[in-house]
Amino acid sequence: MHSVDFTPLYRSSIGFDRLASLLDNALTSDSKSSSYPPYDIEVLDENRYAITLAVAGFAQDNLDIQVENGVLTVRGEKENSEKREYLYHGISNRTFERKFNLADYVEVTNADLTNGLLTIDLKKEIPEAMKPKSISINQQVNTIEHKRDNELKGEKKAKVA
Repeated sequence: MHSVDFTPLYRSSIGFDRLASLLDNALTSDSKSSSYPPYDIEVLDENRYAITLAVAGFAQDNLDIQVENGVLTVRGEKENSEKREYLYHGISNRTFERKFNLADYVEVTNADLTNGLLTIDLKKEIPEAMKPKSISINQQVNTIEHKRDNELKGEKKAKVA
């Protein structure tokens, strides 16, 4: 198992402890336990994303989607009231919980369940106050120097005349 020391990150940055925690969890988590259900994360455009989870066999009533503190949680709970006898059982129908950490200003806009695929639409909406803005540069210093140069030229002309 690899161990990473995030101390240098903590020394030079403020408020990124959540990022270090995410990296640490990603490095130490067991990949087999987090492989169900399979999913895709798609970039639709600069500020729109979609997460698609393969949840075959789950009805809309068996799925729960929640967002809390920047974490999107998708849960599936399937109750098997019927006892069946299988020759081969390859379709998983187990309870699951999948978590996705959302960046700041990413909001869930929609969720659809079609043909066993749960698609969750996300949109990044940065508030106007947080968007970068262009600051114009005034050239007052140059204007003042230009006026001063013109005044000096005017005084020289007056002395010459």
